[in-house]
This record gives sequence, structure tokens and C-alpha cells, in this order.
Amino acid sequence: MDRRRPVLAQVCLVTVWAVAWSVVCLSAAPAQGPVLEQPWRSVPLDPEFSGAWVVAGDMDGDGQVELVSARNVDQADVHFTSAAVAQKLDGRVLWRWGDSSIGRKTLHHDVACQIHDWDQDGRPEVVLCTEDFLVELDGATGRLKRHLPLPKQATDCLVFVDLSGRGHPTDVLVKTRYSQLWALKQDGTLLWTCKEPGGYRTAHQPVTVDLDGDGRDEVMAGYAMLNADGSTRWVFQAKTVDQSRGHCDCFRLVQRGNRPADFRFVMTLCGANAIVMLDGLGRSTWEVSGHHFESVKVGRICPESPGLQLAVDIDHRPWGDGPLWVLDERGQVLSRIQTDYARHHALLDWTGDGVCEIVIGQPRAVFDCTGRRVATLAMDARDDVAGAERLVLTGDFTGDGVPDVLLTSRALTHVYIYKNQRGRRPQPPAPLGTGLNVTLY
Repeated sequence: MDRRRPVLAQVCLVTVWAVAWSVVCLSAAPAQGPVLEQPWRSVPLDPEFSGAWVVAGDMDGDGQVELVSARNVDQADVHFTSAAVAQKLDGRVLWRWGDSSIGRKTLHHDVACQIHDWDQDGRPEVVLCTEDFLVELDGATGRLKRHLPLPKQATDCLVFVDLSGRGHPTDVLVKTRYSQLWALKQDGTLLWTCKEPGGYRTAHQPVTVDLDGDGRDEVMAGYAMLNADGSTRWVFQAKTVDQSRGHCDCFRLVQRGNRPADFRFVMTLCGANAIVMLDGLGRSTWEVSGHHFESVKVGRICPESPGLQLAVDIDHRPWGDGPLWVLDERGQVLSRIQTDYARHHALLDWTGDGVCEIVIGQPRAVFDCTGRRVATLAMDARDDVAGAERLVLTGDFTGDGVPDVLLTSRALTHVYIYKNQRGRRPQPPAPLGTGLNVTLY
């Protein structure tokens, strides 16, 4: 990015997909808006090897998106990936990997399964963390390429990062659930490790950003920002809440700057029940507390409000009481959207006006900034009655460079893709698939 002036970051990209040309008995939740969006595809997931975790990319080089779904094992909050399957959008299986007799289909944490062209040969790999090992698979065939040992329990999630200044994320971060993370080179060599960064628990997913423009990423590991060598750069200290009661749930870039002091980030604090804005020196600029704020998306949502806005869900509420708030860059609440469950949401320009709408998984709906329902996403009623919470992702799933929407069904039998018919094509165009370092947070 151009470092001569601040650049506002992360403006709405959303991805959703669906497969199967014949979709019957489509149901719609009560809608305030006139548009009922039918799925572009409905993809039946492999019943044995698939899980609640889904990522997408062009796995075989045919210019079209394929899906990778993974299941995971949970042993006293220690997680590892147990099985994965890659499928075409017509449901055909490219390959299967792992042990389908163990593991679960539940959205609980970031399953350690990502798509990445790790060796930069133009063909993606699927990289995952199984018990005690990091596994690299050929994206097109599922062939095992590498099997690298990992520290005990360092299989909670994985994040690709450029700690070496190569201009490409060739290093990888792995971690336990809340206590320690490790940075590894591409060959598995340990670069560094950090236990309880800054004296606090780790975040669910470490977030990487080049703060000082040296070509190497810094790592927000929880409440502590680490340098590329693993040393502590600074530790965030909240002004109004006791952050030691929990951990960092979500950390997002809001604005880049020429200097660290000009950066802006937003963070949610689990246990401390707060959402805060901070600069690139770790200093709080505002704090809003009193609710379990969880996942934040940043974009241009409200056309009448200057700058960017923040869409954040409030979790740990009874089913049927799932609020999502829209805040401005000063922490002022612009609107409150009430849903059954708002935990999984994303942003994209769905109407073509250049402003992001908010797509929320559980109500299968697209909302504008005011909470008006713009569209309802139709789904086969058999997949929609009961089951797991719905995952929502955005990205180009149809090949036109425009972000689409992907929903998993509550029954976890299908993935539904909804083509974005009216949204503007961003520049640069949205990449095929869900992108790098997918997270639920």
C-alpha cells in the first residue's frame, strides 16, 4: 500500500457460495425487504469427511472455486484437525484426508485448516494441524507433501505470516488455545516462541501487520504486539475494564498510517466485556464496555457517517436475542440490529451503491446500516430447521471478481453460494475463494 498517506483498510469483501442446480422447497425467514435471493449453487458436502469449517480456493487450476471442509477433535479445549475433504461445486470429491471416525462438526474455534500457495509455484496447498504435526497437502490431489512435528497442543489454529521480509507469507504461527504461540520457518525450524504474551492469554487468532514499514510483519498475539523476532513491542492496557478477566477475542486493522502512531485498530475483550480503539503504539483512544462484544468487521457501511464503521456482534446471549451494533470510528453507536443470533456476519456491497451491507448468517439476511432487511437468502427448508450455527463467508465464488456470499446449512449437509448480482466489482477484483488466514473472529 502507499505509505505516503494514511489508507483506510479492509473495505467490504464478502464471499458466499452454494451448489446443486436443483434446489427444492426453498424457505425464507420473514423479510422486510422485497428481494428473496435464490442460491446460485447448493453443494452437498461429503457426509463422512466434511465438518463445520469451510474454506475455498482454486485447488486444481481450472479457474473455478473448490471447497475444502474440515472436522476437528476437541479434548478438554485442546483441538486438532482430524479429517478434510476437497470438493468441486457440483459435489464431486477431489480428495479426502484423515480419519473420519473421530472429530466433530461444530463451529467453536478456528479449525487449523487453511489454503495457501506456500511454495509460490502458482498452485495452492492445503495446510492443517493434526495431532502433534503440521501437514501440507497438494491442493489438487490431496497428496502428502510434508509432515512436520509440532510442539504438544500447538494445533489450535495456524496463521501464515512474513516474519523474514521475503514479501510473501512463508512463515507460520501455531498456538495452544490460550497460553503459547510458536513461529516456524517454512521448513519447520523454530524462529521463536512466546508464552503468555505480555503476561496475558493469547488471542484466538494472532493478527499480523507491518507496523514500521520494514517489510516484516509484527504479530498481535493477544494484548501484546510482538516484533518480527518475537520480542514484545508493547502491551495494551485498558483504561476502564479489567482485561485480565479474559482475552482478546478479535483484532482488526481500521486505518494504516505513515507511522505506528497513525495506525488505528479495533479490539474486543472477552471477559472484560469491551470494545476498544487503539493506535499502533498500543494506546487506547476510546473504550465501550458492558457487553460481550465478539467479532468486528470494518468497512464503509453508513453513507451518512464519515469514515469507516464497525459492525460488531454481541455474543453470550440467549438464543433469539442476538444483537449486532454498528459504531462509528469514535465509538458512537449508529444503529442496533436485532436477530436470533448474530455471531457470524460479514460485509459486502450487495446493492451496487458502493457502500457495504451486512450479511448475517443465522437469519440468512442482508441488512443495511439502519437495520432494514435488503435481502433474504433462500435455503432448502430441510437444511434449515435445526442444527449448528451457520457459517457466513465472502469472496469471489463465481469467477467475476465480485464478492459473493457463502452459507453453511444448519444441518451441515450443504454449502449454499449466493451470486452477488448487483454489487460493484472492486479494484483490484476480489480473489477466487475465501483468501488467507480465514477466522471466525
